[in-house]
Amino acid sequence: MNNLNMAVLIDGDNIPSAHVKEMMEEIAKYGNPTIKRIYGDWTRPGLSKWKNLLLENAITPIQQYGYTKGKNATDSAMIIDAMDILYSGKVNGFCLVSSDSDFTRLATRLREAGMQVIGIGEKKTPNPFIVACDKFIYIEILRKKTEKKVESKEVSESSVDKITKKEIKLISSTINDLSDDDGWAFLGDVGSLLLKKQPNFDSRNYGFEKLTPLIKSIGNFDIEQRENSKSRHKLIFVKNKEKPKTRGRKR
Repeated sequence: MNNLNMAVLIDGDNIPSAHVKEMMEEIAKYGNPTIKRIYGDWTRPGLSKWKNLLLENAITPIQQYGYTKGKNATDSAMIIDAMDILYSGKVNGFCLVSSDSDFTRLATRLREAGMQVIGIGEKKTPNPFIVACDKFIYIEILRKKTEKKVESKEVSESSVDKITKKEIKLISSTINDLSDDDGWAFLGDVGSLLLKKQPNFDSRNYGFEKLTPLIKSIGNFDIEQRENSKSRHKLIFVKNKEKPKTRGRKR
């Protein structure tokens, strides 16, 4: 996915300007942002915080006046531009930065056209938009390490969720879906399938930079490292721990 030429389209009316640098660094992990645009009514004082950030990150502002009170003209402009870019054939992926469910249909349409779609938004983002993307990343976890970590492994409580039985069950079932006859599954495949099942699944939501330490912390899974003939990096496999057999009562 990191070889994609991507169009980054930002809903300036719906996204805070904080951590835009971290956001652009995150996007670079998935592709080359060849088009970077942000939409909003730049005559409004509320968008003034963006101005210097746009110059620093080479993001092009697109002016969109609010013609009618109560109607979001920014959404319409962003959707029209996205379709123009799609038909231009210049990109093979999109990053839609918004917490607005109005972009659900756009994300679905872009994926129907074979585009990879990354979503970025706040944790308040409605689920329909999240699941319409290939991957969805919460802005709250995109913070500088100096802000996010007090010590090497301690993450600020405001940005961390506690993993629930629902997510643990999701990991377990995904391992079962991919496991061999001995119950082992390649962790890379597990991570990919987790995203297909739940696009906002991200180990960073739970305070871990990678999936491996997250799985280790849960305690429900066995982890095994194996030699890799193609690289010096070892391959990591996981399996569900076998439940201890309960003995029947003697009569």
